[in-house]
Amino acid sequence: MNEFLKRLLTGIIFVALILAGTVIHPLIFIPVFLFFLILTQYEFYKLIEKAGYTPQTLVGSVIGGLFFIICSLTVQKIIPYNYCLIIIPAIIVMFSFEVLRKKPHALQNSMLTLGGFVYTVIPFSLLNFIVYPGFPGDSQFNSCILIGIFIVVWTYDSMAYAGGILFGKHKMCKNISPKKSWEGVISGAVFAIMAGIMNAVIFQSLSIFNWIVSAIIIVVFGTAGDLFESKIKRDLNIKDSGTALPGHGGFLDRFDSLLFVIPIIYIWLIFGGNI
Repeated sequence: MNEFLKRLLTGIIFVALILAGTVIHPLIFIPVFLFFLILTQYEFYKLIEKAGYTPQTLVGSVIGGLFFIICSLTVQKIIPYNYCLIIIPAIIVMFSFEVLRKKPHALQNSMLTLGGFVYTVIPFSLLNFIVYPGFPGDSQFNSCILIGIFIVVWTYDSMAYAGGILFGKHKMCKNISPKKSWEGVISGAVFAIMAGIMNAVIFQSLSIFNWIVSAIIIVVFGTAGDLFESKIKRDLNIKDSGTALPGHGGFLDRFDSLLFVIPIIYIWLIFGGNI
C-alpha cells in the first residue's frame, strides 16, 4: 500500500472513530475519548523520555484517566461536582511517589509529569463539559458544538495545507516548521470561518458571531498548538510523536492543535453565556 492510500485509510478510520464517539451515544463517547487521551498522554511522556527525563508515565496516565472519568460522571450527574477535587490529593501522591523511585532529576520529572497532565488531560476532560452544554442545569448529551469544532479544525488544517502547497512563499516559523507559511494560514483561516458560518446554519447551537469567533480561536490557538508540538519535536530531532497512525504519525500529532483550542473555546463559551 502506497503512502497516500495508507494516509487516506488511516484518516478515514480516525475521523470515523471521532464521529462515533460524538454522534452515536454518550456511553460510546467516554471510551473513545478516554482511549485517545491515554494514548496522547502516553506519547507525550515518551517524548519527554527521549529528552533524558523519566516522567511517571503509569502514574500520570492513571491519574489522567481517572480525572477524565470523574468529569464524565460529573456532567451526567452520577457523582457530585466536588468529586473533581480528588485530583488535588492525586497530584500530591504523584509528587510523593517520586521520592520512592530513586531517579535523578526528581523535580524535573515531577513537573514534566504534571505538565503532561495539564497539556493533554485538561483539554480532553473539558470535552465532557462541551457535550453537556446545559450542565449543571441539566445532563442532556448534545454533541453539536463539539462536532462543529472538529469540522472547523479539520477544514482549517486541510485548507492551510493545500494553501501552503499552492501559494506558500512566506515562511511563518522556518526554524520550527519549515513547511508552514503565512499564505497557508490565511487560506485555512478563510475556509475555517466559512465552516463556522456553515455550522451556525446546520447546527444552530451557536450564533454566526459565536461560530466566527470560535473559528478565529481555532486558527490562532490551533496554529500555536501545532507549532508548540513542532518545537518539541524539533528540539528532540524527531519527525513524529509516534507511529500509531500510519501516514499521520502519532495521536499527539493529530491532537496537537486541539489541545490548545479546546480550553480557549470552552472559556469563550462560558463567558459568552453559550454553555
